[in-house]
Amino acid sequence: MSEEKDIFILGIESSCDETAAAVVKNGRYVLSNVISSQIDLHKLYGGVVPEIASRKHIENIDWVIEKALSDAGKNFDDIDAIGVTYGPGLVGALLVGLAEAKALAYALNKPLVGVNHIEGHICANYIENVDFKPPYVALVVSGGHSHLLYVHNYGEYEILGRTRDDAAGEAYDKVARAIGMGYPGGPKIDAAAKSGNADAIAFPRVYLEEDSYDFSFSGLKSAVLNYINKKKMMNEEIVINDVAASFQRAVIEVLVTKTVRAAKNMGVTQVAMAGGVSSNTALREYMKEMCEKSGLSLNIPSPILCTDNAAMIGSAAYFEYIKGTRDGLDLNANPNLKLDNR
Repeated sequence: MSEEKDIFILGIESSCDETAAAVVKNGRYVLSNVISSQIDLHKLYGGVVPEIASRKHIENIDWVIEKALSDAGKNFDDIDAIGVTYGPGLVGALLVGLAEAKALAYALNKPLVGVNHIEGHICANYIENVDFKPPYVALVVSGGHSHLLYVHNYGEYEILGRTRDDAAGEAYDKVARAIGMGYPGGPKIDAAAKSGNADAIAFPRVYLEEDSYDFSFSGLKSAVLNYINKKKMMNEEIVINDVAASFQRAVIEVLVTKTVRAAKNMGVTQVAMAGGVSSNTALREYMKEMCEKSGLSLNIPSPILCTDNAAMIGSAAYFEYIKGTRDGLDLNANPNLKLDNR
């Protein structure tokens, strides 16, 4: 394979409630990135309903792919490989994207490359900053995942820490529901916190053992619920914006402190963030502030590339593709896929 030849990947993402397709050149240049979100539908139920998500993926996936190709000015003949998320995620939702990708790979006689959704989030960092490359420490925070990783090289990860209970995004959703904000919790708490006093309530910061990079947010979530219940029992006013701001500060301080400490201890000068929660404005600002104080450079994708999208899947698939990764038509969805499975 000539090094001069451009590689075009059609990325497909359907792990939760976004149906997405993208065309990515050489892992870093996004020619199109189409996302069909179901968020307004799932708001009615206070969270993602897996069966509904799967049905909507079936309805949307063909036109999303057609639009991605059209927006990129490409057709199937121009595509070198099909990259698709095969885990982790909702099994029914994953199967829709995977079945589509396998059908295309078979019909077009194109290589199939399965992508770990978490790796996709990490690879979003390569898209807008074309000079960004390993090694670095990455914080992955989303609705289902909280990971701290040392990225040795493309596709080579060492998990330093992970959540022991609730993921950061999961804690956001549960607290938002408790204070009557509804779904999705992350953006609503982020917005409310801007008008709140982050020092109003002393919620706990859970750092676990002295040298641990793991996270735990269930105790913090319980502390918020206990605070709300106590206020209600005492018939005292609950200042929702203060609760939101104080909770968010407690989450962010732990995430940032552990990430900066990991970067220093691993001897790297670069930090990256990934996942839906990394679009949180307060987290982005505090991480930037603390990295600057510690002499670390920080890379964060634009918010649209932090939430679920197919451009990140196309990027991750490219780096797997050039390593020689090819998957067969027997590739199955793995809702509990770990980052170190391949």
